[in-house]
Amino acid sequence: MDKLIIYQLLPRLFGNAQIRNKVNGSIEENGVGKLNNISDKALQEIKAMSFTHVWYTGVIEHATMTDYTANGIANDDPDIVKGRAGSPYAIKDYYDVAPDLAVDVNNRIAEYEALIQRTHNNGLKVIMDLVPNHVARTYASDVKPADVRDFGQDDDKSKAFDPRNDFYYIPGQSFVVPSGYNPGGDEFQSPLKDGRFDENPAKATGNDVFSARPSINDWFETMKLNYGVDYMNGRYGHFDPIPPLWNKIYDILDFWSKKGIDGYRCDMVEMVPTEFWAWVIPKLKAAYPGTIFIGEAYDKNKYGDYISRGGFDYLYDKVGLYDAIRRLTRNDYGASTWEINNVWNTHCHGIDQHMLRFMENHDEQRIASRYFAGDAWLAVPGMIVTATMNTGPVMIYSGQEVGEPALGNQGFSGDDGRTSIFDYCGVPEHQKWLNNGAFDGVNLSESQQNLRGFYQKLLLSVKNNEALSNGLFYELMMANEHQPGFDQLLYIYLRYTAEQRVLVIANFNRTERAIIVKLPDDLLNKLNISGKTAFTDLLSGVKFNTVDIRNGVQVKVLASGGLLLAF
Repeated sequence: MDKLIIYQLLPRLFGNAQIRNKVNGSIEENGVGKLNNISDKALQEIKAMSFTHVWYTGVIEHATMTDYTANGIANDDPDIVKGRAGSPYAIKDYYDVAPDLAVDVNNRIAEYEALIQRTHNNGLKVIMDLVPNHVARTYASDVKPADVRDFGQDDDKSKAFDPRNDFYYIPGQSFVVPSGYNPGGDEFQSPLKDGRFDENPAKATGNDVFSARPSINDWFETMKLNYGVDYMNGRYGHFDPIPPLWNKIYDILDFWSKKGIDGYRCDMVEMVPTEFWAWVIPKLKAAYPGTIFIGEAYDKNKYGDYISRGGFDYLYDKVGLYDAIRRLTRNDYGASTWEINNVWNTHCHGIDQHMLRFMENHDEQRIASRYFAGDAWLAVPGMIVTATMNTGPVMIYSGQEVGEPALGNQGFSGDDGRTSIFDYCGVPEHQKWLNNGAFDGVNLSESQQNLRGFYQKLLLSVKNNEALSNGLFYELMMANEHQPGFDQLLYIYLRYTAEQRVLVIANFNRTERAIIVKLPDDLLNKLNISGKTAFTDLLSGVKFNTVDIRNGVQVKVLASGGLLLAF
């Protein structure tokens, strides 16, 4: 499979041109992006950056504090909604689209179908969320197919656990809203905002809290789904016969796949038994060949199992490469590029090509925020490694390419260096590129235009150079660790095929570095290279030449910079 280059965007944020950004502001005050805002022009610009897939995050209907009763949609109790807009991961109806995202609320599914078709027409594929572990406490599908049984519709609520139930229960106890929660802030008023929510018996909370009294720090707005695992009795699995929930999730995937979805980013896959993934993924792929599954996973000890047995195509590499690159980018004490070697040598050994690499996503802090690097340009060496170390996917989060710093408090999210997924807000630096729907970037500063240009050149190089997209990896750290100028903030490797070769040098130092990079004789013999050799940096066009490649190539690498030397 060719290397995937994924652009993640939240439609709620992507097309929003409103610049007010009032803390805890309503949809009328702070605005919201629509599916229709993701126009042909927007998609053409995304395609021009060399992206192959767009991950539309937060499309499915989720609980919200916004009133849509005029459209026949029941209000959600704000005491169990996080933020005025609500969490995209508290799904309210798996067969419906978030009304916030529609120009015509009553036509919202058709507007999403049109976006899927528009995306395909512009040569891009569509990824959407699957949130399999939990749903909103107000979950109720009002548009599901007639033959579909709703979650919990047939449950025996007298039992704490039954493999035939869709939820886990705390019999004899009512749900208690966490104390101290003030939904929507002081200004937000609603008859339902009373600190109570009627749920009797209480259901277990999404982050495995089997109590009627989850804390304010829990995923209290969600209910955990039951795949047949008895958590209160040794986590014993009851998978024969198949629990009803399994088929219900398959039906949901089938519903969206019929509409042309090309792949699914699966939320918190470790909270769902591997046995389910091993059943559902092959089943769906048999019906829809070519569908990809990306798993949000953090337990590196289980990675191999999710790939070999669970059927996932790709997994998040957050606890490996992301964490190592973050430390290097921040110039944390003791950070070393040898940590990168440890990533592919240990928990990613043998499966490195299955790892999805990124430096930002909706869960992580913005690079340009003061909580991360404070300067988007400091990410250059990290992005070079993130994008080019192997054949697995690379992902960019909307706004990253123009240095969005996520300044200030937006509401429930607070001031934490993240663009809020819970609140109605604009993304100020991204809006400069958005330019009220022109998507021309005329309002970007020169530095931002250059930054976006760097991302474009990097991704174009990855797409067009077969060594970077599909080539083999050869580590060059050990061959150069005793070279003058080498230190543990340089990372060096080769990507190569029979036809193309790229020498990658990333400099995490905050100062320029000069080094003669040596390629081992066994590698040169394997590649049949000798004598005078010319190198061209794919990012800048700068050329380097050697009299004899066996003596190495002498280069200077800019502070917080890098080279992609094709030869």
